[in-house]
Amino acid sequence: MTVVTKLSAAAFALAAAAVFAQPAQAAERTKFEFWYGLTGDLEQRVQDTCKRFNDSQADFEITCVGQGGYPNAVQNAIAAYRAQKQPTVVQVFDAGTLDLMLSGAYVPARKLMADNGYDIKWDDYFPGIANYYATSKGELMSFPYNSSTALFYWNKDAFAKIGRDKGPETWEEVEQISRQLKAAGYDCPLAFNFDPWPTLEQFSAIHNQPIATKNNGYDGLDAELVFNKTKFVDQITFIKKMYDEGLFVLKTKEGGQDIVPAFASGTCQMTQSSVADHGTIGKLAAPDMHWDVVKLPVWAGTERKNSLVGGASLWVLAGKSEGEYKGAAAFLNFLAQPSSVEWWSTVTGYIPVTSSGFQAMKTEGFYDKAPYKGRELAIESLTYTPTTPISRGIRLGGYIQIRKEVQDAFQAIIAGKVSVQDGLDQAVERGNVILRRFEKTYAGKQLL
Repeated sequence: MTVVTKLSAAAFALAAAAVFAQPAQAAERTKFEFWYGLTGDLEQRVQDTCKRFNDSQADFEITCVGQGGYPNAVQNAIAAYRAQKQPTVVQVFDAGTLDLMLSGAYVPARKLMADNGYDIKWDDYFPGIANYYATSKGELMSFPYNSSTALFYWNKDAFAKIGRDKGPETWEEVEQISRQLKAAGYDCPLAFNFDPWPTLEQFSAIHNQPIATKNNGYDGLDAELVFNKTKFVDQITFIKKMYDEGLFVLKTKEGGQDIVPAFASGTCQMTQSSVADHGTIGKLAAPDMHWDVVKLPVWAGTERKNSLVGGASLWVLAGKSEGEYKGAAAFLNFLAQPSSVEWWSTVTGYIPVTSSGFQAMKTEGFYDKAPYKGRELAIESLTYTPTTPISRGIRLGGYIQIRKEVQDAFQAIIAGKVSVQDGLDQAVERGNVILRRFEKTYAGKQLL
C-alpha cells in the first residue's frame, strides 16, 4: 500500500467515523412533543420557551407544535391518543379540564415528578389557580401554565377629559362614565364581545353566583346549568340596554377589530379582558397613550369574591416511553424555575402560578416597572377571598360546547333575535343536553 493510499484510507476512516458519530450524538437527546393552543404573539412566546429549554440542557429535545387554538389542541390530542400518535405534553384550557380528568389518558402531575426525582412544593401554587386543575383533595392532575384572570382596562387620557382619575369599581360607575364619555364625543365608551369567560364566568365568580348546581359541577356529574336564574340575567339585560343606547359597542374579530386592538388604538375607552392582554396592549398602544387596569367591577352592595383563573394547564399523556416522561418532567421543572416564571410573565402578561414566584417578582420590583405595573391586580383578584364552593371554579363536562351555546345565545340577544330570558333559557336547555350526554358517557365514574 502506497503512502497516498494509506493517507486516503486514514482520511476515509476519519470521515466515516464523523458521519456515524453524528447520529449517535443526536440520539442521545430524547425527543418528545408538546402540543399547544396559543396563537398570535403568544404562540411565538411558546416557541421561544421551547428553544430556551432545548438550549438549557443536552439530554432532551422538545418539539412544540401549534394546533391553531385551544379547542383544536384538545380535539386533536384526543384524536391522536385514539390513534396512538399522541404528544407527550398537551396544553388544555380551563374548559377542557374535566374532559381530560375523567379520560384517564394522562399521568398525574405528582406521580410524574416523583417518579423522575423532582421534589415539588405543591402547596406553593395559589389555591385559586390550583383548585381548577386539582382533585377534591387538592392533588394537582396537571401543571398550571399560562394562568390569567380578567381585568378592566381604562383609558386615563379619556377619563381625564371627563374629570376622572381612577377606574370604576362598580357597574353603576361604568354606566355613568360611559354616558359622560359619549357626551364628550367618544363614539365607543366601552368595547365588548361575545366571550363567555369574562361576561359569564368571571362575573358569576366575583358575585358568588352559581353557573350550575352541585357547586358548579364539583359535587357530581348530574349537575344542571342555572345561570338563567341568577344575577347574570340582569347583567346581560344591562349590557343589551347599554348596547342599544350606543354606550357599549360590539367589537369582534369577525367585525374587523376585536376588543383588544379597539382599546389599544384608542377607538374604545374601556373594556374587560385577560391580564394576558396587558403585554399586547403595551405593544400596540401609541407611546403617548396612558392607560391602566382595575379589578372587574361589581354591582353596588356586592360582597366581592375571588375571580376565576383562566388560561390553561399542561397535561402529560399516557402511553409514552420512560425517556419521554423524563423529558417532560425536566421541561415542567424548567418552567417552574424562578427565572422561567419571570421571563414568561415579562413577555406575555400571564401571572406567576406560585406564591414564591410572585413574591420573588415583587421583591425584585417587577410590578413597579411601567410596562408591568397593574398586572399584580390579577393576583389580588384571584386571591381576594378564600375560594367558596362557587368561586373555586367550574367542573362541567363538555364545557367547551356549553361555552359555544352561551356565546350563540349572547349573540342572538344582542342582535334582537330573542329576548334576554328566552335566549339564556335556550342556552341552558341546550347546555343541559350536553351535560346529560357527558354524564352518560362516563356513567359509573366518580369525580376525583
